Amino acid sequence: MPQGDYIELHRKRFGRRHDHEERKRKREAREVKERSQKAQKTLGIKGKMLAKKRYAEKAQMKKTLAMHEESSSRRKVDDDVHDGAVPAYLMDRETTTRAKILSNTIKQKRKEKAGKWEVPLPKVRPVAEDEMFRVIRSGKRKTKQWKRMVTKATFVGAGFTRKPPKYERFIRPSGLRFTKAHVTHPELKCTFNLEIIGVKKNPNGPMYTSLGVITKGTIIEVNVSELGLVTPAGKVVWGKYAQVTNNPENDGCINAVLLV
Repeated sequence: MPQGDYIELHRKRFGRRHDHEERKRKREAREVKERSQKAQKTLGIKGKMLAKKRYAEKAQMKKTLAMHEESSSRRKVDDDVHDGAVPAYLMDRETTTRAKILSNTIKQKRKEKAGKWEVPLPKVRPVAEDEMFRVIRSGKRKTKQWKRMVTKATFVGAGFTRKPPKYERFIRPSGLRFTKAHVTHPELKCTFNLEIIGVKKNPNGPMYTSLGVITKGTIIEVNVSELGLVTPAGKVVWGKYAQVTNNPENDGCINAVLLV
């Protein structure tokens, strides 16, 4: 058995350290300074290689940022001579046009890849781990405190089966599992009860996303096949993203707004 498999097996049995997420966050925060020191100290061919690699990363980052901004950028139309007379009320008006370089479909795909969406709730309250998880003491001695019960609404797939109690690190109560959401279409001003396909991104962190925890501001994927939406190419859309706008654990249901 490869060494990595032993580590994975140990993780399944005993879980990660309790401060794993905090240590990871601190390591990522330190990384900027470490990278800066390394760049200053590295000389010769290694320094050139490092600079080239960093330049490529920065260029890619700038391209991604420019791509997100291009949909909302406005530019002045070229002063070409137009055929026909222009009405008097349009004479002194500066005509602007939207910089639509890419089609909407390609833009959407790129934004999804970058993990950025135009969302109704751009900022949400962060949820602390103490609020999200409750400690479960298990075993004869009642001293084992490595199990956690999720106190928020969750989504698990259709073919989900729980792990054996010995290996289960996070317990998701069946009473807080949701399969459907009330999704409002912002343009149609109608609300539909749609099935959830999966949790795309939880703003509190990747661990909550992988667990399928649904809190306020979470991006979920819903089945919109019954709405009859089509792409510019004429294909039927069956999966679309929506953002949760309420606290599901308080209301007993999931309310979301479709991202169009």
